[in-house]
Amino acid sequence: MNNIITVDNLNFKYGRNEVLKNISFEVEEGDYVGIVGPNGSGKTTLIKILLGLINSYEGQIHQNIADRNSIGYVPQKGVTNDRLFPATVKEIVITGLLSKKRGTKFYSKEDYNRVDTILNKLKIGDLKDKKIGNLSGGQQQRVLLARAMVSSPSILILDEPTSALDPEIREEFYKLLKELNKENVTIILVSHDILSIEKYISKILYLDKKLVFYGSYEDFRHSKEMVKYFGFIIKD
Repeated sequence: MNNIITVDNLNFKYGRNEVLKNISFEVEEGDYVGIVGPNGSGKTTLIKILLGLINSYEGQIHQNIADRNSIGYVPQKGVTNDRLFPATVKEIVITGLLSKKRGTKFYSKEDYNRVDTILNKLKIGDLKDKKIGNLSGGQQQRVLLARAMVSSPSILILDEPTSALDPEIREEFYKLLKELNKENVTIILVSHDILSIEKYISKILYLDKKLVFYGSYEDFRHSKEMVKYFGFIIKD
């Protein structure tokens, strides 16, 4: 497998506050990496750096991708709770192609066909003409996932996308991500609940301002880090 992301000796501070210290790891093409850690451990900051939203860091980051359009992003919360918000599902999703238009103001028929394809793939094709504000939290998260996937990214980064979802809907969302991963989409998922994602991920990155552990979940679940930070080892 080829490395699609390489992070070498990453350091970052907010003023005098050290947020990330000496972080180094590699993500291979097709990996499904779960990022976990306590509140304030630097998870969201790391994601922002990988997305190019923070540039004032020390160290090296190499992404083996064509351009920034090759990274899809799904944030923690849905689009809106305002039922009067005028945009429809298809209007939200097609904005995921905006960065590829390069001066062209109009979307093509192919663009709209791509939106239909990804909506059907995520099993929300019947919602395309619905107002986004009228959807449930789980439906809105699928719309955000569709927007991230419509540009056919190589890497999909998600920052606690299921934190506001019911357990049953959360499980469906994780299964959907696994199906995308099987199609060779590299996934980086920030989560506060390791037990919910353990059966889906291929690697775990445990962050607490420094890199505490990075490797397979199978190795992590029997490691001293598991005992130190969770107080137990998951039995077979």
